[in-house]
Formats: sequence, C-alpha cells, structure tokens
Amino acid sequence: MGDAKVRFSDIYLATEPYIRSVGQVLIGAAGIGWKAAEGETEALEGVTIPGLTMPAGVLALQRDDLRRLQWQRVARGYGLRVFMKNGTLHKLDGFTADDYENLRDAVTRLLRGLTLETRDISTKGWNWGKPDFESTTMTFRVDNRPMFDLPMSHVSNTNLANKNEVSIEFQPPRGRLLKRKNVPDELVEVRFYVPGTTTTAASAKKGSDDEASVAGDEEEVSAASVFHDTIKDRADLGQVIGDSIVQFSEILCLIPRGRYNIDMFSNFLRLRGKTYDYKIPYEHVQRLFLVPKPDELHMMFIVGLNPPIRQGQTRYPYLVLQFVRDEEQAVDLNFDADEAARKHAAQLRPHYDEPLYRIVATVFKGVTGKRLVEGSNFRGYHGSQGIKASLKASEGTLYPLEKGFLFAPKPTLYIPHSEIASIVFSRVEASSSNKMRTFDLKFNMHGAQDYQFVSINREEHASLEDYMTEHAIKMLSELNETAAVSYKGMDMDSDEEGGRATARAITQGAAALGINSGDEDSEEDEDFVAGSESDVMEEFDEDYVSPDDGDDE
Repeated sequence: MGDAKVRFSDIYLATEPYIRSVGQVLIGAAGIGWKAAEGETEALEGVTIPGLTMPAGVLALQRDDLRRLQWQRVARGYGLRVFMKNGTLHKLDGFTADDYENLRDAVTRLLRGLTLETRDISTKGWNWGKPDFESTTMTFRVDNRPMFDLPMSHVSNTNLANKNEVSIEFQPPRGRLLKRKNVPDELVEVRFYVPGTTTTAASAKKGSDDEASVAGDEEEVSAASVFHDTIKDRADLGQVIGDSIVQFSEILCLIPRGRYNIDMFSNFLRLRGKTYDYKIPYEHVQRLFLVPKPDELHMMFIVGLNPPIRQGQTRYPYLVLQFVRDEEQAVDLNFDADEAARKHAAQLRPHYDEPLYRIVATVFKGVTGKRLVEGSNFRGYHGSQGIKASLKASEGTLYPLEKGFLFAPKPTLYIPHSEIASIVFSRVEASSSNKMRTFDLKFNMHGAQDYQFVSINREEHASLEDYMTEHAIKMLSELNETAAVSYKGMDMDSDEEGGRATARAITQGAAALGINSGDEDSEEDEDFVAGSESDVMEEFDEDYVSPDDGDDE
C-alpha cells in the first residue's frame, strides 16, 4: 500500500497567513495529508486550522470530505487549493511546474471521482472587472479570469463611502498574535468604484409588504448599494437583532460623532449608524471609563479599543458615548440568544431599571470582563472630578484617576502613571502680562511623546499638587526643573500682593543685570537736552537704528 502513495517535499502550509512552516505532502487513497518537517512545528503554535493536530503538526484531509482540487500560480511557485465540503479552504504552496503531471495523475488514480482543475490567473494588471461571489469568497475577474480573491471571513466592516464607492475593511493583521519578528505589511482596506444603477428583484424581496412588491413598481437603486449589501450578507455583518443579548438605540456618540444603535452579542458588539457600521470583537476592548462632565448634567462612557476602528484614514482608538445623567430606562437582557450568551448570565442581571449610562457601563463590563474605572477620590477646586484644560487647540477635561490621567472627549488620551517621568508646571511666575490666572502642565514621558495641557485655572493647583504628592509623581518648575513648585503661602486672590510680587521680581532681575533700580525721579538726568531729536519715539522714526542691532544677546 505504501507504493500507492505519492509524496511531495518542501511544501508550505498556507491556509493561514504568516505561516512559514515547511513539510511534506502525502496523497493516498484515504485522502491528502501534510506533515511539518522536523523543527517546523514551532511556527504553528497558537494557530487554529481545521484538521491540524498539534504538537505533531499533521494536517489530515479525508477523501470523503474533499469537494474540489485546484492548481494555480502563487507567490511561492505553484499551489494546490483544497476545497472541503464544509466550506473550509486549505492552501498548500511550494510546488514546481514539473510537479503538475505527477500531482494530476495521483489525484486521478488515488482520489476517485476528483480531478485537478487548472486555474489561470489574470495578469493584465487592469483595475476594472467583475466581482463574483462563491460561498464566502469574492473573486474579482478580468476577462472572465480570476485576478484576486477576497475571503469574506476576513472582512470586519464595509461602508458606502459615497454613492458610487464601497469600502471594505479587513480584520487587523493576525501576524501580531504569532511570536515572529518583521511581520510584513498587510492589506487593511480596499475600495471599489461601482458606477450605474440597477433594478433588482432583491429590492422587492426585502420589502416587508407583499403589496409593495409589484412587478411594475421596481425601484432603481445604485449598483454600489447592491454590492455593499451583498458584502454585508456574505461577510455575516448583518446579524439578526433578535439574536442579540441587548440593544441600545440612538446612543449619542461623541467619537466617532453621530448617533448609533449598539447591538451586544455574545462575542462581539455592532455599532450601527446611518453611514458606518462596525463589528467590534470583545477582545479588542482594552479599557472602560465612566466619568462625569464638568456641567454635572452628562456622563461620558469611554471604551478603549486596540486595534482602533477606522473611517477611511482616520483611526479611533476610543469610543466616547454621552448620556444625560438623569435619563433612566428599563432594559431586559436576552441570555437565550445562543449557548455562548448564557456564560454572561453570571456577571449580569436579566433586568435593569436605573440610569441608562449605568446600564450600558454594567453590560460592557459584564460581556468584556474588563475593569470599569469610575474616577478617583480627586476633587478639584469646585468639587468636580476633572479640571478644564486644553490639549493643543482642543478643549476638554483632564481627569486624575487612581493609576493615570484621562483627557476627554477629543482627542481622548489616557496616560498611565508608570509612563510619566515628571510633570513640569509652566507659567507659574508672576509678570505684568501673566497675572497667574492660568498655568500649564507638561507631561515628560519615558521614551514617548510629551504632552502639554494649557489654560488650567490657577485655583486647581493646590488640589493637583496634593494629588501628585499622594501618587509620588515628580513635580518640576519650568525655570528650574530640579525643584518642585508650590503656591502654598501665596495669597492668590490679592491683586495688590501680586503687584508687589511682580515689582520685587522686576527689581531682582534688574539688579542681576547690573541696572540701577532706584527711584529715577530722585536723580538728575544730565544727558537730557530739551528739544533734542533723540527724544522722538523709535516707532515713529523710520531712520531709527537700534544700538543693539546685530547683538543677539
């Protein structure tokens, strides 16, 4: 029986991307097998491939489960595509052109009922063609020859960018899950221009009323919208609402801006807006924050995402939801949606009747298993949990939390204490132009970009200083970055005292430069001559030349 089997060496298992494990292909009457070569099983660790057994590194495909076999040109020479009856596609790359006849004869002789199909790839390089859908794969064809395939299982989102343009976003690169360096770039988005309109029966089928589905009343719809709906159906992005655990309707989202419906499923959530539709797995949720806005009328619920969601070239690493603080709702959770949904019953209640922001935060915490951060014991001058500040040109609120600083709403930024080297207080010295009504905070980071928050009310300094002292954060001044800054002992509300402090600072600065700071009226100015041309103000004298011109110091 051993003589009836055919072997091919140095073949790559390419079912999943970034797998560079070489092995041997064995074809026999029982089916097709692949076994990793010695020392190659390490590259398969952490990878889930149907039919692959570990740690042996053996892929066994039974004859009765095979549907089609296809030979085509690939990056590593030639490849064998094995289509299974359950819809799975396995890829074996690394064959040479001389292997074709041996492989074709082996399939015909050993795998009765199957033939080796040859697939000719279009190499014209055209960027226009026709998309065809087969099962969960979209094939882009040029002159009826396939140019490339897009597996719908890798699609994470699709949107109508405009009336004739459809964008398709793919799941984040899975190479980051493997213990490999120098992972190559991976396609994350592709856009198709789909011109024209069509009158399809799909429009009538989608109608809820049979009376509206009259043959003579077919509406013209754009071909792009039909293509967009097909992508959503094939990629399983249009889940039925009844299968969700809970749905929150018309939630105001500050980032990305708009109102969205939030559907919570057992393993992911869907964010559905008028233009954009996102499918976010729960494992992408990294942090949860619930903080009040300074007006005390609204609450912000912030969800940290990694990888972030995208709208074209814009990336959103945080979702910022806003709620009216006094808005209450009664919400029922559906733990019978599927088997996986029942695992959340231990962390959640079947019924909630409380403020909406509290329900949403509790459900997110239960389904994601992440800790919900609800502020700290910090209180500003007016008793609020945050202080008003600006990051560059964006106004927002800076929240000192137990283990870091949170700035919201836009741009949302979280700075852990562990990444802060020191905090520098700027513009704390009194002067004629700065009455010390505001000051700035500069965050010096450990090997990362520094951040500077400006226009912070001077009344917040005392509470910030106490907070940083409590959390052992190093504080520096702008002029002397080795000494801490303190307003303690200074009467911040006395303009008169502030004026005297300013005068003292000017006097000390003049003395340091060797300038007599005494009363000028008590001495006679011997150089003054009445009517002299020198007393003309320099801004009115176009021929005036400063004596300090050319002296940078």
